[in-house]
Amino acid sequence: MDSLWAGWGGDEFAPTLQPCQNFDVDKDCKALKTAMKGLGTDEKAIIDILGRRTIFQRLQIVDRFKNLFGKDLIHELKSELSGHLEDVILALCLPQADYDATELRKAMEGAGTDEDTLIEILCSRTNEQIRKIKEAYSRLFGGRSLEKDIASETSGDFKHILISLAQAQRDESKTVDPQAARKDAQALFDAGEKRLGTDESVFNRIMATKSPGHIRCMLDEYEKISGKSFEDALKSEMSGDTLKAFLAITRCMRNKPKYFANELKKSMQGAGTRDRTLIRIIVTRCEIDMFLIKKEFYEENGKNLESWIMDDTSGDYKKVLLVLLGSG
Repeated sequence: MDSLWAGWGGDEFAPTLQPCQNFDVDKDCKALKTAMKGLGTDEKAIIDILGRRTIFQRLQIVDRFKNLFGKDLIHELKSELSGHLEDVILALCLPQADYDATELRKAMEGAGTDEDTLIEILCSRTNEQIRKIKEAYSRLFGGRSLEKDIASETSGDFKHILISLAQAQRDESKTVDPQAARKDAQALFDAGEKRLGTDESVFNRIMATKSPGHIRCMLDEYEKISGKSFEDALKSEMSGDTLKAFLAITRCMRNKPKYFANELKKSMQGAGTRDRTLIRIIVTRCEIDMFLIKKEFYEENGKNLESWIMDDTSGDYKKVLLVLLGSG
């Protein structure tokens, strides 16, 4: 498994996109050039190559294309493709850190802030991934600081939890001390339900730095102390984006594939589709745990993810998403 896509220690590895066994980078580059030659574009050929190669293989194609033809593959694809198919294919051609950094920048530039994107990326990425994202953000956007941009685009307790997550200081050890988990559960109860008002700094310290295993144990202990679930306690203590962020952390720690299954459902529910979210989750999870996400999606909704995508998308956009899900 390529380290570019490594999940948390403890994440199960269940990809829907596997490495191409007879990978020939020169052959792929020539086929891509042919697909973009002359009038019209062979979208099927582009999907069949870039949609069926891992990130490690795709980045080799991007590098080799420039070697062979003196042209930038990403620039060529931009001029040949359009719409959401273009969005997916270009996302596939970037290292994950560059893609995540670009998504975070888009979430904060211009009028308004896309808080949901900030929450999803910062709550679900590993320490190593967050460090790489911060470096990519500075490199791609003229020396800008991700933390400074978050600080200027958000406020209050929501700003504090995002800045804490951006420190990439989560304990990633596998060992769990039940006594320490019980102590943290009590500290959270004392900082929230037990008192008037909420001491968010305690929630911040624990939820942004403790390991997934520790937090899972702590959630069970919290229920014993409080008599209600930690999620219900959060809902009575917090609101708005701060609540959304703490719920996302809790759900990621409890069961990350289920968290992403719910986010995929939300991206397609109701009128319209939140295409950027749909694309981002499929592109970034298809080489980690998308098989488990699909399983959780089916268990939650009684219909498989592919059938939702077929109802919600069309054309080559639909085709490339299904390929990444192992169903195209």
